[in-house]
Amino acid sequence: MNKQELIDAVAAETGENKASTGEAIDAIFAVVAAAVTRGDTVQLIGFGSFSTGARAERTGRNPSTGEAITIPAARTVKFTAGKSFKDAVNAT
Repeated sequence: MNKQELIDAVAAETGENKASTGEAIDAIFAVVAAAVTRGDTVQLIGFGSFSTGARAERTGRNPSTGEAITIPAARTVKFTAGKSFKDAVNAT
């Protein structure tokens, strides 16, 4: 499912028009991204949590030359599915 299909599905479910549904979904994405960028955790009960994580510096290999390279440390985004979401996925 891509973003437009998500907008269409939510609009059909709620009975709202697609334009306002698209604006609401864009606003949700922006708020979640801003919060996680600040280092906050966004917890949506029953769905899951978005948070930041840290990946340490590590050694890797250049696939074309085989040369050892250093992969720098990085901040990452983590999503942890909530219990209800996991149960729904595992029920099918």
